[in-house]
Amino acid sequence: MAEAKAPEAPPPEQDPGAQPGAQVDPFRAYNFKLLIDGVNEGHFTQFDGLHAKVEVIPYREGGGGTVVRKLAGPLRLGEVTLRYGLTRSSDLWTWFQASVSGQPQRKNVSVLMLAMDGVTEVLRWNLLEAWPSEWHGAPLDALGQLVAIESLVITFESFNRG
Repeated sequence: MAEAKAPEAPPPEQDPGAQPGAQVDPFRAYNFKLLIDGVNEGHFTQFDGLHAKVEVIPYREGGGGTVVRKLAGPLRLGEVTLRYGLTRSSDLWTWFQASVSGQPQRKNVSVLMLAMDGVTEVLRWNLLEAWPSEWHGAPLDALGQLVAIESLVITFESFNRG
């Protein structure tokens, strides 16, 4: 008598991006949202400058050799610039004023990349222990028709990608 075999389970579904030849559209740079602890209003138009660099330390073994080794040094984090439309909200200005007084209020800032629907979060960067170190007022032009955009430079101590 032949033994009945259990049906084979279907292969696990794979992310379409993992398939050879599958086209994967990159995220759109305009679909993002910023979350800042304790800041209720902020209509951000641009987020720029996020970068990290591991410094390279040259090291010559034995002192006289011609080969120079390269060691990993300290991590250098760039400062980011937030640009936002000027509104009546004073949340960002108050946050900057704390830095001016010598007592920066450290907050966590999250940058969320959104899917094409503009709602679904697909990627996130978390900037930890962030505080504003520079402010730029909106250029004003009586003959122009542009929105007033201010900018705030944010420094931070570490970041992660989630």
